Amino acid sequence: MHYKTILFDLDGTITDSGEGIINSVIYALKKMNLNVPNQNDLFSFIGPPLSDSFKNLCHLDDQFTEQAVGYYREYYQAKGMYENHLYEGILEVLTDLQQAGCTLYIATSKPEIYAKQILAHFKLDRYFVGIYGASLNGERSKKEDVIRYALKSAGITDLNKTLMIGDRSHDMIGAKENRLACIGVLYGFGDQVELETAGADYIAETPEDIEKIILEK
Repeated sequence: MHYKTILFDLDGTITDSGEGIINSVIYALKKMNLNVPNQNDLFSFIGPPLSDSFKNLCHLDDQFTEQAVGYYREYYQAKGMYENHLYEGILEVLTDLQQAGCTLYIATSKPEIYAKQILAHFKLDRYFVGIYGASLNGERSKKEDVIRYALKSAGITDLNKTLMIGDRSHDMIGAKENRLACIGVLYGFGDQVELETAGADYIAETPEDIEKIILEK
């Protein structure tokens, strides 16, 4: 087994959070009397930093973006974070990796405070030595910054034995920026072309494939 330290993304990798995120986006846009994008554009909110998505997809300036993020969090804190479910098979993967001696962490673009609440809600926090995410004030939001923060906070120095797992291009790009190998998963919200173009070293169609790649089954 080559990889001993594993960083997992959260949305689209551990949990299928699409419903709660999309409902929160729709709530925010309606509160601001803005048009709701089509389904494909709504799905693109899942994964990247939230403020970037509001700016890029809804063409909002900084002030309106801040307002939209505030409305988003209003719904998300009350309901959205629980409109969410675990991917089938992910629990077994986390258990097997832990038992095989891997050290597991979360590195997510979701605000760290929400990531901790969600993992506690699903009783998954016990699998992870550290849970690292974005800051609420937006200073740490890009995936490469979150990964850098996770590596530094956890004291991870052997990058050759460390692996990032995620479902979107920014997970792969963030890993490469920090000199990490990465697995792109196809059961989340990205596709194979997106992940391979962004530099994925491995592709996992299912959670079980993650285990096969890491444990070299």
